Amino acid sequence: MKKTLGFIGGGRITRIFLQSFHNTGFAPAKVAVYDISNDVLTSLQKTFPSVEITTLEQAATRDIVFIALHPPVIMETLDCIKNHVKQDVCMISLAPKITMDRISARLNGLSNVARLIPNATSYINKGYNPVCFSGNFAGQDDIMEMLNLLGHTFVVEESKLEAYAIASAMLPTYFWFQWQEMHHIAQKMGLDANESRDAVEKTLVAGIETLYHSGLSYEEVIDLIPVKPIAAHEPQIKDILSNTLGGLFEKIKP
Repeated sequence: MKKTLGFIGGGRITRIFLQSFHNTGFAPAKVAVYDISNDVLTSLQKTFPSVEITTLEQAATRDIVFIALHPPVIMETLDCIKNHVKQDVCMISLAPKITMDRISARLNGLSNVARLIPNATSYINKGYNPVCFSGNFAGQDDIMEMLNLLGHTFVVEESKLEAYAIASAMLPTYFWFQWQEMHHIAQKMGLDANESRDAVEKTLVAGIETLYHSGLSYEEVIDLIPVKPIAAHEPQIKDILSNTLGGLFEKIKP
């Protein structure tokens, strides 16, 4: 029997999940979404017409419920739904900071609680998504089968989720703007839009392969290119990454 899905929160990550499911032809029995913003819901339903817009309580009654909210509002939301969720519901939080124990305790000792740190690349079914399950979670294999539609989904210890949020989930944002800037620079130097995109994309992919799969050490890889135009700025860039991301990690830790 097909399961029904409920999304509490209809923002970016819910859109990513629905797009990923759509790409694979995955069709749950029903998909219910609740959000405080009517504009968000209208936009979501325009893209995914089969989505059912519901109340918070109705979304919480589905077989599998995703908590797609920011950490500061999760606990108060759980208070609102704790008398509406089914005892055999699979409750999956997509947020850092709020632990499975806290979620379970707020939902009257609910057994089936999981946490997933999703990745934006799930939009094209190439996510790198760590997940953890409560010790007495029932139906883990079925949940993993569904989550693997998003990309590579793998089970980790709960204590590592926030590190994955920094090192993986947010990782593209540290580089996307730099790659885009390289497109602009290449075009200023004479390449057309397609040529600049092709040059940056193919070189980046090959560069990653060289770093991780060439058999060379980091120092040996770096030595392959004699000219390093921004080497003088590397200490500053490293400080920005370390200080900014270290501070953010402290904020999202449980």
